Amino acid sequence: MLIRVGYDIIFEHSAPTPIIVMLYLHPSCRPSIRRGEYLLVEPQVPVSEYTDAFGNRCGRLIAPTGSIRFWNDAVVEDSGQPDCQNPAAQQHEIHALPDQILTFLLPSRYCEVDRMVDIAWQLFGTVPKGWARVQAICDFVHSHIKFDYMQARKTRTAYEAYQEGVGVCRDYTHLAVTLCRCLNIPARYCTGYLGDIGVPVTGPMDFSAWFEAYLDGRWYTFDPRNHMPRIGRVLMAHGHDAADVALLTSFGPSRLERFTIWTDEVKSADIS
Repeated sequence: MLIRVGYDIIFEHSAPTPIIVMLYLHPSCRPSIRRGEYLLVEPQVPVSEYTDAFGNRCGRLIAPTGSIRFWNDAVVEDSGQPDCQNPAAQQHEIHALPDQILTFLLPSRYCEVDRMVDIAWQLFGTVPKGWARVQAICDFVHSHIKFDYMQARKTRTAYEAYQEGVGVCRDYTHLAVTLCRCLNIPARYCTGYLGDIGVPVTGPMDFSAWFEAYLDGRWYTFDPRNHMPRIGRVLMAHGHDAADVALLTSFGPSRLERFTIWTDEVKSADIS
């Protein structure tokens, strides 16, 4: 299966402004790219690239005064299979976790593990360890939070999402990640493309958030917002929480003027 992914985004700045962008596909996607992705910036400005501590591909630039447009278009090959399910996957004891995984047990900007640990054990302490416990967390978060774009707030934390019972995909993800970490299950926040392949059309396309839990020696995808295995996820970045994977960080006032995302199944990589 071939999936075309991309965006057309315009920001307005009142003065020259340094920017960090994570508007690339994650390096792990490179083997699946069938038509190359190229970050186009208008007006043309120098963009330097680096790889952050989580392996995400990042760009640095200085946006000039006025409008700046970011555009990208790529085709990736996907298996066409839904997210892998493994109900037999077991949870690791902490002492058996690889060193590089331990960081995904810790509190972070939007995931207040220390504040929610008692709540997590009260809710899920009797659920069997492993896949069943992660699934129980997803079930709870999906039913506890009401999806509402109009009440989105970029500063909302996992604990606030739990209290308020409302949010968008990042809030579902932050709460589920936090509850997993409270129960000693490593969990990391993911962002990228997720279209409507195999499901009813859900409305205007947007970037999506989900998470991965580390069980049985590998990362498994979970999605408490959509609450079902989905086809065609295309990863852009992952980290502790949304603070680590902001697709654009502006070091000065920035106003969004255009935000168009596409994620569509196509028959050929050679499309115009």
